[in-house]
Amino acid sequence: MVDRGASALSLPDDWPAHPDPILALNRMGTFDWDLDNGVFHMDAQAHEVFDLRPDEYDGNPATLAVRVPPPEGYRLDGLVSQAMKDGSENYGTYFRIRCRDGTMRWTHTQGYIRRDETGRPRRIVGIVRVATEELAELEQRHEQAANDEARRQQTSVVQLTTAALAHARTIQDVIDVLKDTHGLTHLGATSLVMGLVEAGRIRLVAEGPSGSFVPGTLITRIDEQYPMSEVVRTLSPRFIESPEEFADSYPILWPHITDLHITSAAYMPLIAQARPIGAIGLLYNDRRGFTSDERNVLVALGSSIAQSLQRAMFYEQEKDLASGLQQAMLPRTIPSVPGADVAVRYRSASLGRDIGGDWYDLIPLPGGRVGAVIGDVQGHDTHAAAVMGQLRIVLRAYAAEGHTPATVMARASVFLHELDTDRFATCLYAEADLSTGVVQVVRAGHIDPLLREPGGACRRVSVEGGLPLGLSAEFGQLEYPVGTIELDSDHTLLLCTDGLVEQPGTDLDDGMQTLTALIATGPKDVRDLADRLIDVAEERGGDDDVALLLLRRRVLDAPQPGGRLQQHVAPGDPEALTAARHMIRAAVRSWGAADRADEIELVADELITNALMHTEGSAVVTLRVLAGSERRLRVEVEDSSSALPRRREAGESGVSGRGLLLVDLLTDVWGVEARGGGKAVWCEFVVPERP
Repeated sequence: MVDRGASALSLPDDWPAHPDPILALNRMGTFDWDLDNGVFHMDAQAHEVFDLRPDEYDGNPATLAVRVPPPEGYRLDGLVSQAMKDGSENYGTYFRIRCRDGTMRWTHTQGYIRRDETGRPRRIVGIVRVATEELAELEQRHEQAANDEARRQQTSVVQLTTAALAHARTIQDVIDVLKDTHGLTHLGATSLVMGLVEAGRIRLVAEGPSGSFVPGTLITRIDEQYPMSEVVRTLSPRFIESPEEFADSYPILWPHITDLHITSAAYMPLIAQARPIGAIGLLYNDRRGFTSDERNVLVALGSSIAQSLQRAMFYEQEKDLASGLQQAMLPRTIPSVPGADVAVRYRSASLGRDIGGDWYDLIPLPGGRVGAVIGDVQGHDTHAAAVMGQLRIVLRAYAAEGHTPATVMARASVFLHELDTDRFATCLYAEADLSTGVVQVVRAGHIDPLLREPGGACRRVSVEGGLPLGLSAEFGQLEYPVGTIELDSDHTLLLCTDGLVEQPGTDLDDGMQTLTALIATGPKDVRDLADRLIDVAEERGGDDDVALLLLRRRVLDAPQPGGRLQQHVAPGDPEALTAARHMIRAAVRSWGAADRADEIELVADELITNALMHTEGSAVVTLRVLAGSERRLRVEVEDSSSALPRRREAGESGVSGRGLLLVDLLTDVWGVEARGGGKAVWCEFVVPERP
């Protein structure tokens, strides 16, 4: 890192010398742009060039937007981006800034692009200087060719304006570009007025100079005697070449605008797809009449504006439609969950009509449990939203039916695979028992959850995952591993889609580290924290939706009935068996049965092992607390075999046969129940009430 003083910033040896001696008379500063971290450092002289105090600039190039008008910024961004892409060593251009007092100042910049050994741009160093005097001198030198230059500038007005309008997405963007585009200034226009055709009337959307609004003209009929009404009616431009002509042609309007000292005006219809969508007027106070070339330029300009305006109108209509569809697919309300504070947020991408398939859901379940879902369907269109809506419904249905988290995810994957679509979806389903704090998590190609402790420390919870929904069914890999998280009091679980994590130019791990740091310093209240996270996503922009769900567990004042936990254990899967043991230990401790923890864990392990050894399928372990005259903890192990277990004599040297004897000795009661095509071996332990 170089010293940040201007004197220490050395320019390359082959830096091109400026041939103009007037350079020495202009203020010049230097900058150093670190492309890796995005910091754009300027020395004190550069601050002066941009008319910024040091405390007004934070090193972020976007902050310069307060001085650089949007059209100039678009042009500069395009120039620098092209130079970096085509391998150029340097670039240079003139641009304008708006000073603190509102005046415009010509500025010149030249940058040298430093690349690493692979050719990737890593840093740009250069100069920025005031060029107003230089351009004035150049104008004097080329006074003889002023007429040709004027014609060239008039011809380029359409190109400059069109380039700036290409970035306009809304009607207001179009208006802002037109007001800021220096092409209009070159044409000599003092200001502009613009109206849109709506339901047979013209609605004024840009009124010219501040305070120049004429009462009664906000909405006018097309048949009224106004210039914009006339050009919309006739579909032809109207050039007014003198104040007298204006007064004679439009006696209703003229008395209200005499204070503007208008000497001439040009009104053009805005026509798109052979129909008028509005009209624009350019007002002048220092000229009379229009040459043939000027009229042609203005007509071409009107055509370009009309196309951009139509795109903006379509954009706003489609964005409203997409946003409404997206919101309709998401839950209307989030249910109140005893024992937890929940916050959800959603941010639409900045892609206009494109709509994402991100979603969240919160599913109340029996026994004090709740299911939290976050997911993202591939693609950004209405089809992705439709698939998302169906997936949300089936996930909710499978969870409400009482299936284990792994089964819920597997069935959802089969559903998506059998759906008439080629889309897949990433998803994370977390089933939390709020009475114990045990959370079972299943991840289908989605990013990991985050866990924040009461003190603010935040960490990423690594959860082994399976393939995304749809793909796991396609490749026959429907066994989803189940991870277990212990959610203590005041701990907050955060689930989000990758739009909150991914940033251009950074990998996922860096994005997760940035997010954990942001959460660690965020407010404790989940709603305030959710607002902060979505505000950061909004400021950052991006072309992906953001969905997030935060769940903070809190201990209820009144004791609650015990919950229910369930874990699927597949044969030959030691990690699933370990996860089941982890769940049992966490539940026993949370349910206040620590005195019998060893007995419960030993018996449960024996029942699980027997189910896996003596049957051909998987085992489903269920733990629950039963309320009654005495509080009992019940363990059930269900398998697909209808054969009942039987007690055998192991003998003095036998290595097996003691399982049921152990169960009989350690439990208070046990038994076997038929379950469809299989059975469930259950046992109960009397445990004291929790204090």
